Amino acid sequence: MTIQQELHTILVSGLDALSLDLSNKQQQQLVDYVLLMDKWNKAYNLTSVRDPKQMMVKHILDSLAIVPFLDGDNIIDVGTGPGLPGMPLAIAFPDKSFTLLDSLGKRVRFMTQCVHTLGLTNVTPVQSRVEEHNGDTPYDIVLSRAFASLKDMLHWCQHLVDSEGQFLALKGQFPQDEIDEVSDHFHVSKTENITVPNLVGERHLVWLKKK
Repeated sequence: MTIQQELHTILVSGLDALSLDLSNKQQQQLVDYVLLMDKWNKAYNLTSVRDPKQMMVKHILDSLAIVPFLDGDNIIDVGTGPGLPGMPLAIAFPDKSFTLLDSLGKRVRFMTQCVHTLGLTNVTPVQSRVEEHNGDTPYDIVLSRAFASLKDMLHWCQHLVDSEGQFLALKGQFPQDEIDEVSDHFHVSKTENITVPNLVGERHLVWLKKK
């Protein structure tokens, strides 16, 4: 079995466990994205995960686990790294618009190549520090799985949304202390405990809005 076939098997099993229905084209785009990440990782050090099969679980399925909870059409993924979770979500939601923001040029070059190779029309990679970025219009959702704390995420990103915009953070342990730290200015509108197939450890989604 080729690595491409192995990745496809892991993906199909994960999609079934997540009750997600993606087309053959979308599945192939996700497999190709992992293969691109593996290829570029050797020179660009995009992720500490070296095994493409582990990339499929720890990066792709982990990102896709939030598909059922993603409302809004104009989304920015801040501190996206090589495009996580924004790139897999953009493949899953071709009708939503995704801005993938990172400060490192090598990551943005990789994402730009992915957009071209995978034929994605709803992804805009942007190289910028988050506090210096301003979208053409306020974003519906500011998304992140990489910020160290909710306080940092909210501090650096609050200018990206208006009063209707939401912040959506993907966290490991439930961040009660972090929530308490920002509760004076933001309120939690929702939390969700999610299960990622084949991934050990907790995953929590936290939605926050400005008070």
